[in-house]
Amino acid sequence: MAETPSRPARLAPYRAVLASRLRAQRSYPLSFATDLFSAFLIGLVEFAEMWVIFHNVPQLGGLELNSMLLLFGMSNTSFAMADMLVGHADTLPAYIRMGKLDAFYLRPQPLLLQLMTSDIALRRVARIAVAGTVLGFGLARNDIHWSAAHIALFAITLGSGVAIFAGLFVTAAGVQFFLIDGAELTNAFTYGGSYASMQPASVFPTPMKLIFGFLIPVAFTSYLPAIALLDLPGSGLLPSWLAWASPLAALWVWALALYCWRLGTRHYQGGGG
Repeated sequence: MAETPSRPARLAPYRAVLASRLRAQRSYPLSFATDLFSAFLIGLVEFAEMWVIFHNVPQLGGLELNSMLLLFGMSNTSFAMADMLVGHADTLPAYIRMGKLDAFYLRPQPLLLQLMTSDIALRRVARIAVAGTVLGFGLARNDIHWSAAHIALFAITLGSGVAIFAGLFVTAAGVQFFLIDGAELTNAFTYGGSYASMQPASVFPTPMKLIFGFLIPVAFTSYLPAIALLDLPGSGLLPSWLAWASPLAALWVWALALYCWRLGTRHYQGGGG
């Protein structure tokens, strides 16, 4: 009777693929440096946009400039990490059109894991660095009373935030099996969700609070944890105590993601090549 492969053995093919991708990116230093600088610049521009808004108003949605650093830092750190892990799933339409996805089906590995490890762009490290730096300043400049509960909430928030954004990328990929050329539509929920998470949700009208608070629960990645850490009350639909429910929000997103992915893979009939 054949022995079941151990977990390290099952993960070995993915590690080999990722290692080869990373070596390939580092083999062209100038191109790699240019990509890093471009990603770093994008992160700075996103931060500059938020800084200009909050620098010119005393408060926005109950938050001031220092609070914005915390809001932006948590949101962008979670999104940048998820983008690095599974952001390349948005290349699925290209794989479908070119018939390359069929090769994934021939390999004895789960399709989703193959797609997640098909590429990993080191340039995205630059965005993580920008977001992490802003988050560090936000933690330092805000008067947060670091109790055991606050430390636990901060750790839970980062983990759940990465999971929420990663789930949104997978959901978008599943929908692409039906849309093929609908990247603009799905980007409204992935990258649009990231932008919404950087805003104080208290300024949103009620329909947007329901969308970005519960349907696409990006408010759990930054706004709700930020007001909870700062001991602010929040709004009627989004009180601060909801920050503790961020793991439930992540579970909801991944339930939707896996459902869409399952529907998409069952719908796929092949590239016809």
